[in-house]
Amino acid sequence: RDPSNPKESSSILVLHQRIHTGERPYSCLECGKSFIQKGALGLHQRIHTGDRPYSCSECGKSFTQKDSLVTHQKIHTGERPYSCSECWKSFDCKRTLVHHQKIHTGERPYSCSECGKSYIHKGDLVHHMRIHTGERPFSCSECGKSFMKKGTLVHHMRIHTGGRPFSCSECRKSFTDKRVLNRHKIIHTGERPYSCSECGKSYIHKGDLVHHMRIHTGERPFSCSECRKSFTDKRVLNKHNRIHTGEHLYSCSECGKSFTKKKTLVIHQRIHTGE
Repeated sequence: RDPSNPKESSSILVLHQRIHTGERPYSCLECGKSFIQKGALGLHQRIHTGDRPYSCSECGKSFTQKDSLVTHQKIHTGERPYSCSECWKSFDCKRTLVHHQKIHTGERPYSCSECGKSYIHKGDLVHHMRIHTGERPFSCSECGKSFMKKGTLVHHMRIHTGGRPFSCSECRKSFTDKRVLNRHKIIHTGERPYSCSECGKSYIHKGDLVHHMRIHTGERPFSCSECRKSFTDKRVLNKHNRIHTGEHLYSCSECGKSFTKKKTLVIHQRIHTGE
């Protein structure tokens, strides 16, 4: 656009005014969603047509918008040109940096009308509201399982496709999730950034430190609703719950007997092996 051109300036003004009037004259015939700009409608319609004209030359992943492809390609190049002036953490996308900076300002402008919980990003509030509404708008075409977030569906689909698009540059091991790749990379650097203030033991992952700290605090935040027994780890609670539900996940291939714990199955199988 050329702001010095009177026609262009008039067009920009019209688009801007729709922010105030709420006018969204371009509607999708498939789902009824409406847009301020005709171009935005065109991009949206690719969701329904499946048109993804921008493909990555490295991994073949395709996108509906060129900007999304450019951002994606930084995964392969490692480029992170946008740095936070507070903590110097860097990002591949300016929008992600702007969102990140709210961590330092403490700004949480989006609040839930149901429970008052507030969020830095509007999208996080939208996702949170689905807890109250029960809405799960993203469904898997393979198995029908539905999800609250599109990203969770994308991640789930890799179970069916076998896709592992995130590769470690050191050992070429690949992962379904970028966050898992980032955690994996620490294995190569030897970095253990999370240290216990009580005993000095350090960990690669923050979650491991949080779990470890319960040794010192005695905290057992996960309680069984049936018998009120409490645990330091949610996974241990889930295993414990099988006692009450009668769920048996581990079956013996020799005699068919089933068990709630894998360890119990292993011990049982020694009857057949004579070990």
